Amino acid sequence: MRRAGRDRLSLALMDARNHTLQLLAHFEQALGPTMRLRPLPQGAPPLWIAGHAAWLAEYWIGRNPQRNLGPRCPTDGVRLASVEPQADGWFDPALAPRAGRWSLELPGPEATRAYLLDTLETTLELLEHTPDQDEALYFFRMALFHEDLCGEELAVLAQAAGVPLGLALPEGAVTRPPIALPATRWTLGWSDASFTLDVEQGHEVVLVPEFEIDAQPVTWAQYVEFIADGGYDRQELWLPPGWEWLQREAQDEGRRGPRYVEQIGVASGAVLQALFGKATRMGGSQVAMHVSWWEADAYARWAGRRLPTEAEWEIAVLQASRRGLRWGEVREWTAGTLRPWAGFTPAPWSATAELDAPPVFGIARVQRGASFASRARMKHPRARWWALPERDEGFVGFRTCAL
Repeated sequence: MRRAGRDRLSLALMDARNHTLQLLAHFEQALGPTMRLRPLPQGAPPLWIAGHAAWLAEYWIGRNPQRNLGPRCPTDGVRLASVEPQADGWFDPALAPRAGRWSLELPGPEATRAYLLDTLETTLELLEHTPDQDEALYFFRMALFHEDLCGEELAVLAQAAGVPLGLALPEGAVTRPPIALPATRWTLGWSDASFTLDVEQGHEVVLVPEFEIDAQPVTWAQYVEFIADGGYDRQELWLPPGWEWLQREAQDEGRRGPRYVEQIGVASGAVLQALFGKATRMGGSQVAMHVSWWEADAYARWAGRRLPTEAEWEIAVLQASRRGLRWGEVREWTAGTLRPWAGFTPAPWSATAELDAPPVFGIARVQRGASFASRARMKHPRARWWALPERDEGFVGFRTCAL
């Protein structure tokens, strides 16, 4: 989809908008027409997330006379008026800062749906008359990827708020032995894509020694062994900032496992974890999720292993899937901190997107892969995302490598 032409983009944009509307319908059914939620410090109201997806597409496509310039488009260019006079005040991150979004007087579900449909109609009309060229299609591809990321953000919010979505968890599977891969020279980044997310900009060559990597993310049965062996009590397993985070969490929540875990069966390896508001039994062979980077790193130390580098994870997925390597059930933590690749230049639209806090190079950790809540078109081995190491509300797990 990063190189999709007009016809495929048109269908995908309609599918993405329908998915957003369906997610909003689930929130409305569960919460009522006001969609009232207690404020969540790491999120935004569902109506804001959905409205922001429509606003960003309109801002860079429908309201942008210079949209055909693609990545060369100036960030401060002239904009036409919105179809919704109050859209900027509601959905522009510069005018609606994160801290104030829960107190905004947002439009109701009906008005938000109308804005979503009106802006989609404009987008599709303009797409029909757009040259089938990379620069001209750049912002249409951006709108698609941004809305799919907003859809996953809505799923994460539904998990936090206990809103049923009807998403099925991946089934457990037999744990396969680790896979050995030879040393290689590898290029990180997209050299053949016309659209990339901000943190995917640039590319660089790395030399990767031979390594051994898990054939699947760590399962609940494996993670429960770590808990049973005192993993949450042994300071030597944790990096100092991670131990400090754990003590704060333990003081507030009595933290003894990943987020949303309600009960742990040490003997069986089974876990009772809240899933969209329902206590759900997670089998021992299912992938552990809602794990912070600090927990993943501590587990790896306990197991006498380590988290994979970005390059190792990418190589394994691209070269070992036919050898039984599984991925795509959860986003996965990798070892290093987020840093820009050579040739990095911020995307023109990134400052107006703000799916999360601005990337913190050298502090945030890199996530790879995709989760069961990701749209299928987002699942690519080279896709890159990030989060601060304490974040655990997403559908995130990890795998390990031999030392």
